[in-house]
Amino acid sequence: MAGCLKLVCASLQRQSFHTAGCYYKGRTGAEHLWLSRHLKDPFVKAAKVESYRCRSAFKLLEMNERHRILWPGLRVLDCGAAPGAWSQVAVHSVNATGRDSSSPVGFVLGVDLLHITPLEGATFLCSADVTDPKTLQRILELLPGGRADVILSDMAPNATGIQGLDHDRLIGLCLSLLDMASVVLHPGGTLLCKTWAGSLSQRFQKRLREEFQNTRTVKPTASRKESSEVYLLATQYHRRKGSVKP
Repeated sequence: MAGCLKLVCASLQRQSFHTAGCYYKGRTGAEHLWLSRHLKDPFVKAAKVESYRCRSAFKLLEMNERHRILWPGLRVLDCGAAPGAWSQVAVHSVNATGRDSSSPVGFVLGVDLLHITPLEGATFLCSADVTDPKTLQRILELLPGGRADVILSDMAPNATGIQGLDHDRLIGLCLSLLDMASVVLHPGGTLLCKTWAGSLSQRFQKRLREEFQNTRTVKPTASRKESSEVYLLATQYHRRKGSVKP
């Protein structure tokens, strides 16, 4: 975590700050509040300086620094990849571009309903619903050996503003990733996914404990304090007892 925060501080020191008064004209009070917080956010500023596509890159950077999720040679499936910030981190971490000739070359596949601007070292499957069986088939075709060593997910459903409903929909997405893992995730693999606190969290965590040797809850510094989001990290995948090997 210290290394990630040092990177943010160094990035801010290199940035020239300008007034943002022109951004506030003609906006509502709520928009003004959001924009003010956004422009003052150190991770937003650091992402711009370091050429990350959004601030969420620092969440994965910190979690990877603390828990060593990614390393050269791994095959990574990034679900809900748009705009591509987590894929940027993954490409560098697994040496997907092959720039480090002394290390194994990894692979990064990003999937999202939205368009993702091309990124060197990553393959993107756009306009694709990760819960659709047709998308799963394409994932299996694109992944080397038809397997991933790590599944990353920063997915979230479109917010309705109804907290309970949004939570249930996100847990539904997380459970769909677990179903996918039985086909996609290599034994001993890792799953990292975003979730929100709520009534179904225990159900999801129970399944994680059944299918992975180790599980933990992670709240990176770049997650806003007022946000209910946490990340669940599960390692050493072994499938549930009684599940049928595909």
